[in-house]
Amino acid sequence: MSGHRPEVLLAMSPDVFDLQFGVRELDRLRALAALGDPLVAHDFSAPDVRRRLADVEVLITSWGCRPIDSDVLAAAPNLRAALHAAGSMRGHVGDAVFDRGVLVTTAAHVNAEPVAQYTAAAILWAFKKVPFLAADARRFREDWSYRELRGELSGLDRTIVLVGFSRVGRRVVDLLRRLDLGRLLVVDPVVDPALVRAAGAELVPLAEALPQADVLSLHAPALPETRHLIGAAELAALPDHATLLNTARGSLVDTAALEEACAAGRLHAVLDVTDPEPLPASSPLYDLPNVVITPHVAGSLGSETRLMAAAALDELERYVVGLTPIEAVTRHGLAVQA
Repeated sequence: MSGHRPEVLLAMSPDVFDLQFGVRELDRLRALAALGDPLVAHDFSAPDVRRRLADVEVLITSWGCRPIDSDVLAAAPNLRAALHAAGSMRGHVGDAVFDRGVLVTTAAHVNAEPVAQYTAAAILWAFKKVPFLAADARRFREDWSYRELRGELSGLDRTIVLVGFSRVGRRVVDLLRRLDLGRLLVVDPVVDPALVRAAGAELVPLAEALPQADVLSLHAPALPETRHLIGAAELAALPDHATLLNTARGSLVDTAALEEACAAGRLHAVLDVTDPEPLPASSPLYDLPNVVITPHVAGSLGSETRLMAAAALDELERYVVGLTPIEAVTRHGLAVQA
């Protein structure tokens, strides 16, 4: 390993530091870098942090990191890398960082794994309408004839539509292909069709995919052009008893339209994200037996988040020895990140 030990500062909230950096992570960090006091910065304007910034070469960032703006960059003339130990970094990295030529990396690929696993599990259960029938059981009790209310619970000719061939979307396709669950359709206006075909799926326009979807799973970023991508017209185009699954961003779905469609009983929904988040207590979605809401748990939680800290330390190790980063983020890539 190179003898170069860059000055490193962790930029995140204190509770996130406690969550992501245990003894193992800190021992590895000390072996790779020069550390000072404070080790963790939540407020870049604090005098002691300001003094440290003057020498910092690498920031390891995570949830709670404040914006790395032109003022912070002026205070950190030696900054060369910002290595993110979480997913999206839109809130703290902008043009000023890229204009400086600072290396930016992400651990979003690590966070994509639990989201993809949650999604695959939800799709498996959605085929048999498991969570919805579980809700029905509380009402019908001894009469099992209620299972016919949710549409066909078996069949080989299933179609799963994934909107977004993102980090998560690609992993979901891979998991489902290996399970051989049915036809896989992908909707993504910017992806190379050859990549989708190589993954074992078919690229189609949204309007063509919707009427075929037994399950519609969302994996697109939150952008102005994707806001309410799934609205009243798109929900109406889905077949009876289809299931909408959202583990991406709540703003992809028109909540009012979804409330109306689910209240009518024609569609089912599994929502790990909502718009707003959380939904107001008055939302009818809470009380519908054909809707499952989870509190944004698909991604990394608890000790799982240490895998993202490890990914940031992997990037630091590569930086120290001059290797190409694993997951570098470009200005354009940041603009289309979830």
